[in-house]
Amino acid sequence: MTEPPQGRRPAPRRPSSVGRSPKTQFTGRAALVAIVLCGIALSLAYPVREYISQRKQVDQLEAQNTQIQAKRKQLQRESRQLHEPAYIEQQARDRLHMCLPTQVCYEIIGDAAPRKSTKVRAVAMPWYAKVWSSVQEANSQPQSTGQRSASHPGHAKAVPRSHASRHRNRRTHA
Repeated sequence: MTEPPQGRRPAPRRPSSVGRSPKTQFTGRAALVAIVLCGIALSLAYPVREYISQRKQVDQLEAQNTQIQAKRKQLQRESRQLHEPAYIEQQARDRLHMCLPTQVCYEIIGDAAPRKSTKVRAVAMPWYAKVWSSVQEANSQPQSTGQRSASHPGHAKAVPRSHASRHRNRRTHA
């Protein structure tokens, strides 16, 4: 074996990885990298969330703007149409049944003209109107003289309070 020159030391021998266990070591450098990455992630979380919510709001406003522009174009078309004399004449004839002084106009009344389908919708009566109508119906029916009803044997017919008190008074005085 040759010896190294006098001023130099031999390099220490490193153990080979063949004999090492598969255990991973958590070094200070790895911990520092993990802390820095967590700090970056936490510092970016709020701005990213705000960016996403603002993009969503911008998209909604753009869709609303598109709808408004379409409505505006439609209203401009209607406005141009309302300033045309021919359209005004047509609307006067159709809606107001007007005609020019030189014309003779006829309006057909009856089944010859096509009817627009108009559905009559039954309006639901509110609960208090139903109660009041049942009270009025009960008042309009003739009252019996206190005889038992044939449809409900064993049940006496309801008698107004003033009549009942008279009957009771008669019983007590008789």
